[in-house]
Amino acid sequence: MSEKKEPTPGDGLRSVKTTNLFRAVNFELYAKPNIVIMGLGLAAFTGCLAYITYMRSKYDALGYYPAIQDDGREEFVKRKSKWDD
Repeated sequence: MSEKKEPTPGDGLRSVKTTNLFRAVNFELYAKPNIVIMGLGLAAFTGCLAYITYMRSKYDALGYYPAIQDDGREEFVKRKSKWDD
């Protein structure tokens, strides 16, 4: 027969009686942490942030700013210096 194991501290939700649907929908609550997958996810997230930062710096270096026209349109205009005439 199956023996009922007493819950021990640190078991978390694994020791609570739940339905299979709840376990399927909330899989991450029952899966054990995997350091390799976590490292890959962290590397991917860091890469995305670096790419967004890089693209933002390239955009800012172009020197365009949003300007509202008289008719309410938003248009991107290149910055000009008073000395550039």
